[in-house]
Parts: sequence; C-alpha cells; structure tokens
Amino acid sequence: MAQKRSGSPLDKAKLAVNFAGASVLAGLLTAGLALPAAGALGLTAKNTADSFDSIPADFKTPPLSQASYIYDAKGGLIAKVYDRDRTIVKLDDIAPVMRQAQVDIEDARFYEHGAIDLKGVLRAITKNAESGSVQGASTLTQQYVKNVFVEQAGDDKDKFLEATRQTLGRKIQELKYAIKLEEDLTKDEILTNYLNITFFGNQAYGIEAAANRYFSTHAKDLTLPEAAMLAGLVQNPSAYDPTLHPQAAKTRRDTVIRRMADLKHITEAEAEKAIATPMNLKYSPPQNGCITAKQGMGFFCDYVRNVIKTDKVFGKTKADRVKLLSRGGLKIFTTLDPTAQESAQKAVTQKVYAKDPVAAAVTMVKPGTGRILAMAQSRPYGLDAKKGQTQVNFNVGSDFGTANGQQVGSTFKPITAAAAIDGGMPATQVFSSPNKMPYPNMSTCNGQWVNVEGAVVPNESASEIGPYAMQEAMAKSVNTYFVQMEQQIGICSVKKMAEKLGLGVAATGKRIQQVGALTLGTESFAPLHMSSAYAAFASRGTYCNPIAITSITYGSKRLSVPKSTCRRVMSEKTADTINTLLLGVTQDGTGTQAGLTDRQSAGKTGTTDGRLNAWFTGYTPDLAASVWLGDPMQNREMRNITIGGTYFSSVYGADGPGPIWRTAVSGALVNTPASQFTTVVIPKPEPPKPKNDDPKGDDKGDDNKTGDNRAPGRGPGRGHGPGQPSGQTIAGPGGFSLPPGLGGGQADANGDNGTDGDTPAP
Repeated sequence: MAQKRSGSPLDKAKLAVNFAGASVLAGLLTAGLALPAAGALGLTAKNTADSFDSIPADFKTPPLSQASYIYDAKGGLIAKVYDRDRTIVKLDDIAPVMRQAQVDIEDARFYEHGAIDLKGVLRAITKNAESGSVQGASTLTQQYVKNVFVEQAGDDKDKFLEATRQTLGRKIQELKYAIKLEEDLTKDEILTNYLNITFFGNQAYGIEAAANRYFSTHAKDLTLPEAAMLAGLVQNPSAYDPTLHPQAAKTRRDTVIRRMADLKHITEAEAEKAIATPMNLKYSPPQNGCITAKQGMGFFCDYVRNVIKTDKVFGKTKADRVKLLSRGGLKIFTTLDPTAQESAQKAVTQKVYAKDPVAAAVTMVKPGTGRILAMAQSRPYGLDAKKGQTQVNFNVGSDFGTANGQQVGSTFKPITAAAAIDGGMPATQVFSSPNKMPYPNMSTCNGQWVNVEGAVVPNESASEIGPYAMQEAMAKSVNTYFVQMEQQIGICSVKKMAEKLGLGVAATGKRIQQVGALTLGTESFAPLHMSSAYAAFASRGTYCNPIAITSITYGSKRLSVPKSTCRRVMSEKTADTINTLLLGVTQDGTGTQAGLTDRQSAGKTGTTDGRLNAWFTGYTPDLAASVWLGDPMQNREMRNITIGGTYFSSVYGADGPGPIWRTAVSGALVNTPASQFTTVVIPKPEPPKPKNDDPKGDDKGDDNKTGDNRAPGRGPGRGHGPGQPSGQTIAGPGGFSLPPGLGGGQADANGDNGTDGDTPAP
C-alpha cells in the first residue's frame, strides 16, 4: 500500500477538504450530521472557526490498556490479568489481508485522503438529504481519535458518554486532532494504532485479542474469511457477534469479502471461495484473572498479584500498582516450577477432598534461593463455596493474603534447638524431661516471663518420662525437654533465631510473643513461612526470604523486582547438627510416615492442642516443603473424622500431613539426583551404671546414698535417689544434671519406692 505523510496542519486541512475557511467546514459537518441549520443553533461560521482554533493542538495518545501475563518458570502461561483484554502488536504482526479488509470496509480511500475525506462527506450529505437518515463520513483517523477518547474515559461512565456523543463540537474536536495525527504519523502507523485500539466484542480489544478470542490464533496468521469477519465486527460488535448471531455475522463477513473484490484487492475466485467457507469459529472464552489458572496455580497467581499490589517497587500508591498490573501489559515471569506444582496439587487433593470438613495446603521452596516452587491447596481457587472453593490462600499470611495462618505446634522445636546449639549447647545435652511439669519462669529480651497462672506442660504420651538427650527428645518430640531447653537459653535467644529465619512476625502480622510456650509452636504461621525457615537448615545455615517473581518486562523496559536477600543465620555446624537431628525424626521418630525411600529427608511433625492443626515441615538438600492440615475456622477437632475418604480416630502430623508431604516431594524431585546432607556424629550419652554391692542383687540402698533401684516401671539406671530442695541441682548416678527448681524427689528408707527426683518441687 502506498502511503504519504502530510505537511502542516493548515496544508493538511486544505488537502483534506479542498477549501479554506472554517465556515464552509462547519456547514459540511453540520450537513453531514443531518443537524438543523447552523443558524438555528446559533453556530455562525465565526463561532465554529473560533471553536476549532480554541481546541489545543497538542493531542497525545495515551498508553493503551493491555493485559498482563503471568508465566511459570518454564514459560507456561499461568493467567492473564486485565481491565481490557488487549495485546498490542506491530504492523508486521498483523496479516496484510486483515489490514486490507479493515481499510476496504471502513475507509476505502484511507491512503488517498487526508484527515477528512471530502468525497465521503459530500456523499454522506447527499444520501442524508435523499433518505432523511444520518450517515457519518468519519475517516479511520477520526475513528481512531474517537477510540482514544473512549480509552481515556476508562470505566468512568460520564466520560464514556461524552466520548461517544455525536455532537458538532465533538466532530470538530475529532477533526482537529485527526489533522494533528496525520501530520505526525504515517498512514500505516495510524492503521496499526486503530487495529490495536478498536473493540471487537466479547471483551476483546485490539486485533490480537480478537484473533485469539474468535479463532484461537494470532493476528499475523488470520486467513481471508477470518479477517473479513473481524473487520466486519467493528461497525457493531453486538449485532454481528458470531457466537450469538452467526447468520448476521456471516452476512456481514461476506459483505466485506465482496467489498474487497469490488476494489480489486482480491480476485473473484478468491472471494467466492472465501464466501463458501464456513465460519469455523474456534472461540476462546475470556480468561481473566487467577480464577482461570490451571493445575491449582490460582493461589500462587494470587500471591504474585498481591506482591505487585503491595510492593512499592511497582508504584507509590496501591492504585498505581493495581493499574500497572491490570493495564500495563506486563510480562511477569515467576519461580513456579510446573512439575513441583503438579505434584503438590495431586498430593494434596488425593489425600484431602475439596468438601472435607478440613483443608490442607502445601508450599515448596528451593533452599539457598528463596524461590517458591509450588503452592497448592485441597480447596480449589474459586467463588463457589458449595463446591468447596475458596479464594483464601492458606499458604500465606495476612501480609500477602487474607489468611492468618495457624499454630505450628512442634514444628517450631527445631528453631529452639538451633538457637541453643548456635549458642554453644552440645547436641548431647540431657534434661530431666518429666512427663508433666509447670512452665518454669524464663528470661526474655527485656526481663522475665513468669508463669503466674501455674500453667502445666505435659508430654504427648504417659510413657514419655525422662531424662532425655537431644536426639531422642527431637525424634519423640518431647515437650518438657524443649521447655527446659528454652528455660536454660532464655526466650530471647529463641525469639532472635526465629527472627533470623523469617518467623519474627506471625501470619497475623503481629510480632511473636515471648512466652514460655513459644517453643511448642503456639504462634501462627503459614506453610510459606515454615518451608522458608526450614530451607535454611537445608542450605546449611543460609536463610533466603521467599520470592515469586524473577523478572518483569513492561513494553521494551525491564522493571525492577523484589530480590531474595540471602544471609547466614547460623553456623554450618549448627545447621548440620539440626539436619542430623531431623533425619532421625524421619528415620525412627514421629515422622517415619513422611520419610522418603530414595533419598535422605529430614523434617518435623507438629500437632496442636485439640487436634485443630497438624503439620509436617521437612526438606531434602534440594527442596523444602511445609504441609498444613486443619479446619481454617479452627472449630473442628480432627478426632473421629474422615479426610479424603480415610477415617482417623485422631489426626497427627505424622499420619495426616506426613503422607501428603512424601507424595508431593517425591513427585517434585522425580528427575533430580539424590543429594546428601552433611551430618555430624552425636554421641549417645552413657547410660547410668547401677551401683550394686550386694552379690545377690537385692541391695535396697539407704536414705543417705544414691539408690541403685528404680521406681516401678523405670528403665535401668534412672533412679536418682534422694531429692534435693527446690532450686538446687542434683545429679543421678549417670551424671544426668537437673536444672534448678526441678529437684525435689524423695526416697524412702529402703530406697525403692521413692519418687524419681525429676518431678517439680512443691
């Protein structure tokens, strides 16, 4: 197509209408619009000319609203987010037949006239006079200007009505701006802009979106019949909607084809063949927002969307950030691994059904990077609660969603252990660990926590009676052991380690509290928090804050995105020791049902009071994952309950979340070579050696010596003989020390019926 660039605005006006003087122009416009006489409206030639001159000439086209695309780590589309579904394309990305069809049906002399087609205006005047109807004479340039006004109006209804109102003033304004555009842009540029801005119905703005909507193809690949149908839509997208009015759409399409043949832009044979071609729609319904994401990716998509909405790197205000996402045409590339996501989604939905009374969520993180690899839930992302759907993301806290997390139970104990070991406590440390004890008073960062209510902490099982060393206590998840550990190192040390691991602020948005039960997981977190914290153990002591976005392009620009900051939070030796301890949990502790069979895996179970929540958080050197299971409303205890078709008399972290974790992680690592942890040797404490100077073995001891006989039901060497006053430290025969305030056992005269000496003193 030949094209020419116009000269000055005045020259362009002369070329366009072949006359000078705004009075004649006004008359033509008035007649063209079939308006009453200009005099009746008080529109004198001078007034019209003044109006024309008073319109600013610095017309600027705004950036077009475009859809933003969110992609996974392998380039797969997760979701498209938009106010208007539009993807801007270049001239070369629009099929020539599409460009020709649009020109032929809308403005056949587009490449011959200026901003105004004088012949078209005169033809419209004549036909209006003959028929009494109104026929416009707008050029493609003028129509483009009108579409710009519509685009600027956005969702403002008043501005939209003003932009589409057919008045003489509006026509004059369109004309002056059209003249300006014809001076600044080539014809091809104007046509390209027009095809990118115009509305084709069914939420499709611009030719690329239209090609995808109706034919599931790209604008550059449109055929003659397809192009003719789309070109015909522009005049009235509702009346010619092929999904609602297929016959009207075909008739209109054929009209475009005949018009192209009349203008000799296609042959008669091509026209007949195109007219004989069925419509062959391949309709792709509008796909807007995270609700359209597949493979359970809706919650990750929602997280990404909230990152952009909340992070000031994307704009000063929330409104600016929302506008950037929904209108900016961003290409957002994320960390989501489709293999890990698919595995996590299958694992969680196979074990927990959407309509179960409880829900489950799992988040996976790549150690040493902070990259979120997967985010899945048992309840689908959606609005239909009757189908078990929800838009609440249980994987995150209130900072990036609407959930407030849940208490994490014993999965918090490794944080206490990390604080203790990093502070110098040996992994062989033994505590008396009675079956039940009051919380002792403990030091905090700014004073002391006092158990004013006399709260008591029990172990899970009646058989869990100390003393215990650290490795066994971790494997069995002995509550009293970790409370005694917390007392010895102080709550402040635990709090500071939690902060280093990204757990200083609970999922509710509030800072964690320095209370005696902190080590037992009374604070609420989300799977994203816990998987990120445990990833620091996997990476030998380096914590990386979680990230979901790797890069964003904005047109030809590359935007800054939040980066993961990785920092050492504990020594490698501390992390290696924790890894050794948590390996024991999956090998012969409470987490055996979660342990992997093809590689090393470490982790920790967690169950909260009343069986309201159950957790398993674990990792390999290559992947960290956290699984939560429970009632989001915290009203339903997990006792005598059926979950995923399986009956549970009582749910634990091992048998509820554990198998979900194992299935999810196994699938995520299916093609990943097995890696090994760096472990340490933790010597087992020497068992107490019984003192027996009676060759018959019936020495009863006395009330002044350490007894050799144990209380009924106790293992060898665990008798501690006479108790000491509260506040003193005593030692049993094996050298097990008891912290102050935990002595107080008493032996009778025979030494065989005394208490064990490791229960709290009165």
